Amino acid sequence: MSKRTTSKYKIDRRMGQNIWGRPKSPVNKREYGPGQHGQRRKGKTSDFGTQLKAKQKLKGYYGSITEKQFRRYYAEAVRMRGDSGENLIGLLECRLDAAVYRAKFVPTVFAARQFVSHGHVKVNGRRVNVASYMLKVGDVVEVKESSRQMVMVLEAVQLAERDVPDYFDVDHSKMTAKMTRVPGLSEVPYPVQMEPNLVVEFYSR
Repeated sequence: MSKRTTSKYKIDRRMGQNIWGRPKSPVNKREYGPGQHGQRRKGKTSDFGTQLKAKQKLKGYYGSITEKQFRRYYAEAVRMRGDSGENLIGLLECRLDAAVYRAKFVPTVFAARQFVSHGHVKVNGRRVNVASYMLKVGDVVEVKESSRQMVMVLEAVQLAERDVPDYFDVDHSKMTAKMTRVPGLSEVPYPVQMEPNLVVEFYSR
C-alpha cells in the first residue's frame, strides 16, 4: 500500500478544483492556488502542463496511486481493445478500494484504502486486504460482519453528498455490493471533469 504524504485538501488546492466534491474543501472558498503568490499564478499552461495536470488529478482522485502502479494501468489500458482513455477509467473503477468507496461503505477513497488494508472487506466470501485488488463483473464485495457497526461505516451510508452509481448493486442492510459491469467515463460520478485522453497523450509522448 502506498503512503499518502500530502493532505487531500492540498491536492484540491493544487488542482484548483474540489475533485472529490467534499463540502469542507478549501476550494469552495478559495479557487486560487496555495501560497502567497497563489492568486497571481494565472499564466498560460503548455500542452505538457495540461496533460500533467490531468494525470495528477486522476491519480489524486483514486487516493494518490503511485506512479509505477498508475503507469501499469495505462499500459494495460493501451493493450486492451477500444478507447484507451475509457479502458483506463474502467480499470481504475475495478480497484477494490474504489468499489468500497463507490458503495458508500466509507466516506473517502483514502478511508477505503485503509479499510481494505485493515482486513474489514471480503470479496466473494474471502477476506482481501489489498486495496488494488482488481474486481471482475459479478464479484460481490462485503463488509465483514464484525465491522458493520463501525461509526465510520454507519456515517458513510448516510452521506447525502454522493450517490451509489448504477454499475454497483448495493444492499446496505447486508453491507454487500455487486459489480454489474465495467463503467465508461460518462457513467462514473466524478464531481469534476476528468480527461483520461490527456493522460494517454501524456504517456504516449
